[in-house]
Amino acid sequence: MSTGPAGHVARSTVRPYSETSGATGGGAPVRTFLRTADGVRIDSVYEPGTVPHGSPRASSHGPGGPGDPVFVIAHGFTGDADRPHVRRVARAFARYGAVVTFSFRGHGASGGRSTVGDREVLDLAAAVAWARELGHARVATVGFSMGGSVVLRHAALSRDAGAEAGADAGVDAVVSVSAPARWFYRGTAPMRRLHWLVTRPSGRLVGRYGLRTRIHHRQWDPVPLSPVEAVPRIAPTPLLIVHGDSDGYFPLDHPRTLARAAGEHGDLWVEPGMGHAENAAPEELLHRIGDWVVARAG
Repeated sequence: MSTGPAGHVARSTVRPYSETSGATGGGAPVRTFLRTADGVRIDSVYEPGTVPHGSPRASSHGPGGPGDPVFVIAHGFTGDADRPHVRRVARAFARYGAVVTFSFRGHGASGGRSTVGDREVLDLAAAVAWARELGHARVATVGFSMGGSVVLRHAALSRDAGAEAGADAGVDAVVSVSAPARWFYRGTAPMRRLHWLVTRPSGRLVGRYGLRTRIHHRQWDPVPLSPVEAVPRIAPTPLLIVHGDSDGYFPLDHPRTLARAAGEHGDLWVEPGMGHAENAAPEELLHRIGDWVVARAG
């Protein structure tokens, strides 16, 4: 069930977002459904950011203005826009710019079924397009685990599409946290459990009713571009690869493989003592990522 870059996106059912404490002079948060190129409704939230007045990070347009970057956050498998760990990441990045969070297909209030990193690239494309349409000139994608693989593929496919059209259709910076380098990895117990969850009918029932994640029953056909194949095609867009040295899902050969594929255009941070994805990312790391994006996103 593979696919190429996404097209235009339509919105519907704009509704207020309940977590309003992050709103400042840049306007109130907005929650809406985006429609992907293949017709899936994606639950999405925009927050204008809380960049402090007087901060060297502050835009001349005020908090959340078009001069600030917008962080589009791609969560991990079984996450969604309302999960506490995703909200914590959003609050941290809101001090550096506006934030878009969304639930991948099959997760939370979004429609469709999860394809575990394949068609999810269309969900991210819809969120990035929305951020652009809201007036932000600089867009950074930050993905965790499955979302980390999606931001890599999205950046590569968007750059390919832009080259074909004679224009830059990509993003301004990419951060991939706790991502795999290759598909079908079963070298750790958590990944063997995940493959059972995805490939077996009983596993998909556990995913639906135990983890609130609806998983598609079809296998990939064709197999999508792998993260390590995508990475060289992202250049010259700034790329940051982050991985914990205590990650229980993907050992350190994954980020090192991605970093070798990136060459000189990618940065690699191996974080001592860090586990896997959003839940394991300490606040200090999130702020370092925010500083990196502000410095690299133009």
